Amino acid sequence: MAKTIIIGSIGLDDVKTPFGDMKAILGGSAVYASYASSFFTNVGIVSIAGEDFPEEYKNLLTNKNIDMSGIEFKGKTFRWSGEYEYDMNEAKTLNTELNSITEFSANLPESYKNAEYILLGNIDPELQLKVIEQLSQPKLIAMDTMNFWIESKKEHLIEVIKKVDLLLINDGEARLLFETVNLLDAGNKALNLGPKYVIIKKGEHGALLFTQTTHFSAPGYPLEVLKDPTGCGDSFAGGLIGWLAKTDDISEPNLRKAIIYGSTIASFNAEDFSLERQKTLNMEEINKRFQEFEKMREF
Repeated sequence: MAKTIIIGSIGLDDVKTPFGDMKAILGGSAVYASYASSFFTNVGIVSIAGEDFPEEYKNLLTNKNIDMSGIEFKGKTFRWSGEYEYDMNEAKTLNTELNSITEFSANLPESYKNAEYILLGNIDPELQLKVIEQLSQPKLIAMDTMNFWIESKKEHLIEVIKKVDLLLINDGEARLLFETVNLLDAGNKALNLGPKYVIIKKGEHGALLFTQTTHFSAPGYPLEVLKDPTGCGDSFAGGLIGWLAKTDDISEPNLRKAIIYGSTIASFNAEDFSLERQKTLNMEEINKRFQEFEKMREF
């Protein structure tokens, strides 16, 4: 049984950055998050991919002991094409082909309904609500979102936020959703909806954690090599929930550690396209960079 399940997209991406131009590489929020999470816990994916999804990518996931029984295979795989300029904080979307993702049912296998740690990745909030309704007794439900859902399905999105323990959102999305330029104000407004924890991601500048009584500022990691930031936010979320599942500890001090472990894996992810860097990553490298993060905040 998967202790952790991750719901999100699986896709094939065309990505262009100042450092390369890649075609039909593995992508999607569920892919990045589950791979990052698998460094710490056994994880299952709930998603949809096409019948054209390459066998080599299936093998890549199964060889990392990622359970794929929650993936539907039908039609054509979701495709996304994007480009980054030297400001690598935001991609310019060139083309999107939804394909089979429009038929995603988000039905959980029976073995997933008792999962303890849940990450609702960036998908339609109506599907996020559907997943929550199928869960038995989760210990932690975390969710991520994006500006598209804030603009198109805000009411449903608010309903999801009210039902989760942890909200993950980036700084631009937080300002958009809560109609404020002040991130502290946005964090407090989010907490008032019901989550115990709110994490506002700031890209290369780190992340902010808000609770009703405390806040924490995590640094970004200064990278010497930066090729492709695609999937870094999802890798952050996956690493974070993976650490929480591994330790089975959702206290605020351990959540701070989880944020740093998520940031660590996300920083490695940015060093190459798709999962190329994560494929060669090991726990020795992860723990070494985690310790570097600790030293960056000593004074």
